[in-house]
Amino acid sequence: MTTFPLLLAVGVFTIILGTVLILLLVSKTEQLSRLQTSLREMTKSFNDLDEQAKLIVRTDLELNKAQEELDKRLNGLDALQKTSRLISTTLDEEEIFKRLDQSLIVDLGFEKNLICVYDKDQALQCRLNVGFSPEDVQFVVTSLEKERSLTQALKEGHAFTSAASSKQAKESIIRIFDVEHFVLTPILTQNNISGILFVGNRSNASAITEGDEELVSVLANQIGQALENARLFEQAYVASQVLESKVQERTKQLALALEEVKEINKMKSEFISAVSHELRTPLTSIKGYASLLITGKLGAVPETVKERLEKINAHSDNLVKMINNLLDIARIESGRVEMKMEKCDIAAIIETAHDLLTPQMREKNLQWKTDISEGIPALVLDKHQVERIFINLVGNAIKFTPENGTITVRVRHDPRAAAIEVSDTGIGVSKADLNKLFDEFYRVDNEINQSVKGTGLGLSLVKKIVDVHKGKIWVTSELTRGTTFHFTLPFDPAAPVTG
Repeated sequence: MTTFPLLLAVGVFTIILGTVLILLLVSKTEQLSRLQTSLREMTKSFNDLDEQAKLIVRTDLELNKAQEELDKRLNGLDALQKTSRLISTTLDEEEIFKRLDQSLIVDLGFEKNLICVYDKDQALQCRLNVGFSPEDVQFVVTSLEKERSLTQALKEGHAFTSAASSKQAKESIIRIFDVEHFVLTPILTQNNISGILFVGNRSNASAITEGDEELVSVLANQIGQALENARLFEQAYVASQVLESKVQERTKQLALALEEVKEINKMKSEFISAVSHELRTPLTSIKGYASLLITGKLGAVPETVKERLEKINAHSDNLVKMINNLLDIARIESGRVEMKMEKCDIAAIIETAHDLLTPQMREKNLQWKTDISEGIPALVLDKHQVERIFINLVGNAIKFTPENGTITVRVRHDPRAAAIEVSDTGIGVSKADLNKLFDEFYRVDNEINQSVKGTGLGLSLVKKIVDVHKGKIWVTSELTRGTTFHFTLPFDPAAPVTG
């Protein structure tokens, strides 16, 4: 009886214990399931965080790289600005390369740099070298001369970079310059290539970027422009020196020629003066004998002989007039004429010339007009010489003006001179003859001059007299419509009129 209850109790306990254990096992299983779920969520979260961390690191690296590239670009731009300012302020080719120092290459971020220019024989000459020994430079120059395709492409304006060149070109440049990353570009001027610019880095440096290419291209353009300006200045300077030398030599020659002309002119004037004096005596005798024979004091003279004697007398008068004009021109040119300067009324001088020439004007029924402005002051001049001006000019107008024509004399008050015109309604003068009218012995080839003899000295004498009075004379004319002689006589001969 006692054993059964004990067994029953043990059984109940076992059942209870089993139940408890089962409950505990179920609870642990659920807890383990929850922990596994949490672990999976934590693992996922960790993986997400890890990816985010990697992304942050990559972004940070890219930002750092971009910042470095930006800093490098800014440094390069700053260096280019300084370089542009330095090389643009000189026109000396040697000075340009002195100012392109190593600091520029460092600022641009390159280890090696080489600038070569072509000389007059089209051979490359090194002008700037960074990172190359003299032997390296010689090797580079020699190798480039052998690489015909490469140098031809450069001459045609093509640039080469390690990032964009063909495999063959890249291998050649790496071999020649001993670099991994590079930019090789031509230095171009307006008409051709002046040289080459090379920059590069070894394999352990960063690769060439698009920004590097742009900076090097801008630098090459700046150097090319500076060289172009320097060479143009040199050409202009040399040309100016040659021109100055030629001008000095020509000026010296002209001065010598002028002295010779003055001497010849002096000799001419002296010769004319001497010959004129020598001619006067026999002409006076000829005229005297002709006049004596005409009067019949040496006996009766037949009418036919008398006519010829009168022609001799007239021609003698013409010769005397020509000799007097020659003497006057020679005296004025040599300064031997003593000008009797005094205050004179220009209207009175004109009227005197009119009175002397009135008979000739009446023969052709010519009208005479004067137009003299009021307020013309008295002029300081040689009255006799100025009368000769009007006699010659008015006489010339009478000669070339047909019957019933008009001769007009005008006088105007200019700021510093009396402006005078002698006009006619005659046959006029061609443009080809205008500039020669004042030359000695020049006569216009026309019907009147062919029928009327003259010396061709009157207008030349007029110009000499105007020049002595510090005035100016010129002529305007139109065929069949008349001619006008313009001249000025300064109020003050010490202040010449240049207008």
